[in-house]
Amino acid sequence: MKNTDRRQWLKTIGLSGGFVLMGGLEGLAMSGGQTDVINNEIAKLNSNENPFGPSARVRKAISNSFDMACRYPYQSLRSLVDMIAEKEGVSSKHIVITGGSTEGLKAVGLTYGLKGGELIAADPTFQSMLRYAENFGAYVHRVPVRKDMGHDLEAMAKRVTNKTRLIFVCNPNNPTGTLIQKNKLKDFCTSVDDKAVVFSDEAYYDFITEPEYPSMVSLVKEGRNVIVSKTFSKVFGMAGLRIGYMIARPDIANRLKASVMANTNILAIEAAKEALRDTEFYKFSIAKTIEAKKLIYDTLDTLGLEYIPSHTNFVFFKSGRHISELQKQMLAEKVMIGRPFPPFYDWARISTGTIADVERFGDALKKVLS
Repeated sequence: MKNTDRRQWLKTIGLSGGFVLMGGLEGLAMSGGQTDVINNEIAKLNSNENPFGPSARVRKAISNSFDMACRYPYQSLRSLVDMIAEKEGVSSKHIVITGGSTEGLKAVGLTYGLKGGELIAADPTFQSMLRYAENFGAYVHRVPVRKDMGHDLEAMAKRVTNKTRLIFVCNPNNPTGTLIQKNKLKDFCTSVDDKAVVFSDEAYYDFITEPEYPSMVSLVKEGRNVIVSKTFSKVFGMAGLRIGYMIARPDIANRLKASVMANTNILAIEAAKEALRDTEFYKFSIAKTIEAKKLIYDTLDTLGLEYIPSHTNFVFFKSGRHISELQKQMLAEKVMIGRPFPPFYDWARISTGTIADVERFGDALKKVLS
């Protein structure tokens, strides 16, 4: 779904900065051919996955592409690149396809962290790039988030030196779910990208409901030193297929392609093409995420627990109990919750999941904390 189409759809269903339960969307959700899948063994709410995907159309595309699995994916890859380039409003030379956005993060970490390169990032945030860069000799400046759990962009800017090669910004942030104030990230990027490349991880961008919220792809189009990462794992429900992409200025894109290792496969490529066409499932995923998130909020409000209003498909909340202890207690109730995110050991991350599993989470949490 193009960004302009997405904004129009959000306006149509009446979303603004808040999160609301939209009863009228059940028909839209069902029109995608999806129903709640109940896992009778365990509620897996620990990895921010979309349990409703891949969509029926995507599954059919995967099945139909098996005959091409004996061929290398180059031609199919080129057509996917063209589709993504059109969606993002850039040329095909701006696009780098990766085996999930994680491969892209690691390729960037290798490219800019090798031989003692210095990176700057919020703490806590998604760690794949940072830890991979450290494996190759990089030094990562981890800047604590503010009291509201948001990025401290001012403090991050102060860490920039002539040794800084890259600034990593996960927005919305994982695990906190926070969103940088509208246009503030753009101002930050343009104030520091003459000193270091800025990487904007937009894995959860599709779940943002704030009207007209800008993607940093706009800065890539201006030729800035900015890289944007996106994925098919979240809203499209294709985490197990491993496909994502980056958008960057062509010279930067070429440099990153040299660091990409695994790449992706023909089944994932054909799946991604159909996912981009399947706008009904896209809408369904967002609607179900909002519905599930409302249920999580209701549970946390009932228990009087602090939480961060989320712009993603998960919620970060303060349990008041060490996460290692809470994980074990919830698992005993057949609910999996997120891993530790130091230094917030008395906070927990819960993914939205199916409605049935979110309800199971609510029952389990009330039991564990009673």
